[in-house]
Amino acid sequence: MKLNDILSGQFNAAEWEAKGYQLPKFDIKAVREKTAKEPTWVHFGGGNIFRAFPAAILNDALNTGKYDRGVIVAETFDFEVGEKAYAPYNNLSLLVSLQSDGNIEKKVIASITEVLKADYADKDWTRLVEIFRNPSLQMISFTITEKGYTWNEDDLARGLEPVFAMGKVTRLLLERFLAGELPLTVQSMDNCSHNGDKVKAGVMAYAERWVKEELVPAAFLAYLKNEKEITFPWSMIDKITPRPHQKVKEMLEADGFEDNNYIETTRHTFTAPFVNAEEVQYLVIEDNYTNGRPPLDLGGALYTTREIVDKVETMKVTTCLNPLHTAMSIYGCMLGYTLISAEMADDDLRSFIQKIGYIEAMPVVTDPGVLNPYEFIGAVLNKRLPNPFMPDAPQRIAMDTSQKLPIRFGETIKKYIARGLDMQNLVLIPLVLAGYARYLKGLDDQGKPFEPSPDPMLAELQAIVAPLELGKPDQDWSPLKALYSRKDVFGLDLYEAGLGQQIEGMVKELFAAPGAVRQTLHKYVAAR
Repeated sequence: MKLNDILSGQFNAAEWEAKGYQLPKFDIKAVREKTAKEPTWVHFGGGNIFRAFPAAILNDALNTGKYDRGVIVAETFDFEVGEKAYAPYNNLSLLVSLQSDGNIEKKVIASITEVLKADYADKDWTRLVEIFRNPSLQMISFTITEKGYTWNEDDLARGLEPVFAMGKVTRLLLERFLAGELPLTVQSMDNCSHNGDKVKAGVMAYAERWVKEELVPAAFLAYLKNEKEITFPWSMIDKITPRPHQKVKEMLEADGFEDNNYIETTRHTFTAPFVNAEEVQYLVIEDNYTNGRPPLDLGGALYTTREIVDKVETMKVTTCLNPLHTAMSIYGCMLGYTLISAEMADDDLRSFIQKIGYIEAMPVVTDPGVLNPYEFIGAVLNKRLPNPFMPDAPQRIAMDTSQKLPIRFGETIKKYIARGLDMQNLVLIPLVLAGYARYLKGLDDQGKPFEPSPDPMLAELQAIVAPLELGKPDQDWSPLKALYSRKDVFGLDLYEAGLGQQIEGMVKELFAAPGAVRQTLHKYVAAR
C-alpha cells in the first residue's frame, strides 16, 4: 500500500477501505489541472500543521463535490520539506487522527496540487510570479509560526530581494500590484493573537522601506492599505500536531502501508509521508475577503466577524484551555509528572483544572456564539488532555510561564473586579498562583531539586523566593509581597486585588514540609 499507487490507479481501493483508509472522492487529476490554470489559494509553510488541518479541511470540501480547486504550497524556509515529504509521494499524504480512546482514523489527503520553492534563483519563483499575477487568486495564507512574521534591518536593506518570508511575500504582492492592482486576502493561520496584524506589520515594513528608497511607486503602499483590494483578517486556529509518532508508524506498518518512514531535514524539521494529529480542531476566520474565498466552511471552518474571532481567542486563552494547561504544568512539574496525559489520570489534578474552568473562570467568559465554552472545555478535559498519543510534557508547557500568567489568570481576576463579583469565589486560581512561588523554588513535592523550565524572568523571580525554606513556618515571608505585587508578572497587584493575603497563606502551606504540595492541592480541590 503506497500513496503513489492512488494516482497511478494501480491499487485496490476496497483493500484500503477495508483497513479503514478514507480515500479521496474527487478526481485528483482534474482538480490539479483546474488549479494550475485558475489558482485560488497559495499557502506558505507546508509543515505538519498545514497538512493536518487547512489542507485536510480543503480535502473535505473537495469531497463534497461542491468545489474544484486545490491549494498550492510555497516554502520559504526549509526547501527539503518539499523535496523529501512531498515530491516522492506526488504531493499526497496520509492524515492520521489520534483518538483519545487510543484508536486512529486514516485519511488520504490529495488537496495539495503543487509545492514550490520561494527562491529567486529557482524556476519555481517564475511560477509563483505567474500565480500572483493571475486574477483568479483569492487568498494567500500562512502557518510559518509567529517568528516567521519578523524582519530585521539587514533584510530590509537587501532591496527587492529579501530573504525573510515577509519580504518574499511583499515582493510577490508587488507583482500582483503591477498586474493591475488585483485584489487579494492575506490570511494568517498561525496560533498567535491577532495574527492578521502580524502579517500586515511585516508586509508594511518592507513596502514602506521600498517606497522610501524609491524602489517601488508610492501607489504600491496605497494599494496594500486599501481594504477594498488587500485585507489581513484575523483567525483563531487550535489543533495539536506532534511529531510523527512511533506507535502510529507501527500501526501503519501492520496495515501494510509502506510510506511510513521518518524524515528529518538538515534544518531539523521532523516530518513523514504521514502526519498525526489530535482529533479535535478549531479554525475560526474573520470573513473579510476581497476576491472571494475557498469554501473552507464545507470542511468545518467557521467564518465570522473580527469581533467574534477575538472573543473565541479570549475564551480559549483566558478560560477554556491555556489556564488549565498552565495550572497542570506548574503542579505537574512539582509532582514529578512528565506527560500531560498521565496527569489527567490523577484525580486531584483533573478535578483541579475542571473546577478552575467550570466554577471559577466560566462566570466571566463572554460566549462568542459560534463555539460553546462548556463544550470547548468538555473536549479539552475528555478528549484532548487525556489523549495517550499526545506526548506533551508539563515541562514544555511551563516554559515562559511569567509571560503567560497575566493573560491566563490576570484577565479573569480583572473581570471579577470590573463586574463586582465576589472574590471569595476564587480559590483554585489563587492556588495556581501560590504554586508558582513553590515552583520557582525549584523543589519538587519531596523537597528534591528540579530544573524549572526556561523563562526570560526566571533568574530574577527565583532570586525573590530564594530566602524561603521548606519546613520553617516562622521564617520571614516578606519576599512573597515582593513577588505577588508584581503587575508585570500577574497582570495586576494581587494585594490591591484583595487576593494577596489568601495566596500568602496557601504558599505557607505549600512550603510546610515534604508532601505539602499534594496535601495542599488535595485539601483545596476537595473542599471546592
